[in-house]
Amino acid sequence: MSQNKLKILVLDDEPIVCKRLQPALEKLGFTVDTFTRSFEALQAVESSTYDIIITDLKMEGMDGMRFLTEAKKISPEVEVIVITGFATMETAKESFKKGVFDFIAKPFNLGEIQQVVQRAAAKIRESRK
Repeated sequence: MSQNKLKILVLDDEPIVCKRLQPALEKLGFTVDTFTRSFEALQAVESSTYDIIITDLKMEGMDGMRFLTEAKKISPEVEVIVITGFATMETAKESFKKGVFDFIAKPFNLGEIQQVVQRAAAKIRESRK
């Protein structure tokens, strides 16, 4: 595969979400790592470079908002896509303020996520030209 295979981190405390997203995104040619715990995901962000992060907001321990703040500190270039079952204008606004690429309400369909990820990937590839 070409070396511009983008790397995605998926963080959701529901394992089923990770199980659904991983094959759907790998099918599009991405490398995908999934995590159900934010602290483990953050360690991965510290030790590896991700192009795109897909994170839930409501989680045990460190919530998604804090996770994405920390992840952006470590890797300001990363594009973050937020998925949440608790979508409010407040959380959407706060996410965008923190530099989130897009915000998707649960339940989502895989096609929707794939499109958003493709848009984020296009933006990344464009910025690296």
